[in-house]
Amino acid sequence: MGRIVYSMSVSLDGFVADEAGAIDWVTVDEELHQAFNDESRTCRAFIYGRRMYELMTAYWPTAADDPDAKPVERDFAQIWAGMPKVVVSTTLTEAGFGARLIRGDAVAELARLRDSTDGELGVGGPTLAATLLRAGLVDDVRMYVNQVVLGGGLPFLPPDLRLSMRLEDVRRFSSGVVLLRYLAG
Repeated sequence: MGRIVYSMSVSLDGFVADEAGAIDWVTVDEELHQAFNDESRTCRAFIYGRRMYELMTAYWPTAADDPDAKPVERDFAQIWAGMPKVVVSTTLTEAGFGARLIRGDAVAELARLRDSTDGELGVGGPTLAATLLRAGLVDDVRMYVNQVVLGGGLPFLPPDLRLSMRLEDVRRFSSGVVLLRYLAG
């Protein structure tokens, strides 16, 4: 049986995007990007909601050919291109870039995927993650906490969720970002 991992950059006050939807406050230096790459390599598939899928497809399919991309970015572009992807959306009619589209019962479909996968499934996007958290399908939560307070925006965790988790690991990066890793149960 696989494990669903929810991992994102987050502000000190718990937001993944500001009130305008911007993520320009996120610190991603080479050390942190390498950590993201290493984490991504352990995945068997990426699971996205529509918005996160559209954000990812806006750059990563062509990033390996971008002359301004850093080697660590080209490395992630290759990881991303080769990774199976699952997109959960009721509005998309198709998904490209090696993605399978789920339009129906996401909880049931992703529970089946988790049960039939050996390894980690990386879920991206707080709206989809909230659905999976409420259903008890998220096994591992990784918060890359940035040194900024946004005062509002899109929350990392849904405000109506009560969940007991166990701290598994803490890692501090030279940029000041801190990874907090929690396991379910």
